[in-house]
Amino acid sequence: MSAQSGNDSLSGAVRLREEGRHEEARTLLLDLSARSPQDAEVAYQTAWIHDVLGLEADAVPYYERALAGDGLSDEDRRGALLGLGSTYRVLGRYEQAVETLRLGVARYPGDGALRAFLAMALYNTGAHREATGTLLEVLAETSGDPSVRRYRRAIAHYAGDLDGTV
Repeated sequence: MSAQSGNDSLSGAVRLREEGRHEEARTLLLDLSARSPQDAEVAYQTAWIHDVLGLEADAVPYYERALAGDGLSDEDRRGALLGLGSTYRVLGRYEQAVETLRLGVARYPGDGALRAFLAMALYNTGAHREATGTLLEVLAETSGDPSVRRYRRAIAHYAGDLDGTV
């Protein structure tokens, strides 16, 4: 398979997914993945379609393959870390979810979605204080709600000191 025909096939599979033709996209991506097992972008897109279809356990090895290789854009690496962490969480693999999402947050500290999913995984491991603090930090930093914005400094402060008093 030439690089151009592979790119065309991958673009076609992504288009099928975006059009809601998930099973067709999955069939095409599985074929591409079998023919190009080291292609990180193909692995990422194959993981994504499995997640879309609710086949989380099948998505994991593709996410892992995508993240192990080079070739993902920064945006796709971020998406793969979020996808894998979220998928581990859905599968009840909470410690792996926390580890993966912490890697994502370390690499992309300003990403509110990674931090929110990390908070959910932390909650699942019993780290309720850290989970709540993380969510409060994200809320303080990203909310457009005028009442939250008015108290942003206080919320951010108490995110790190949940037992503090005024």
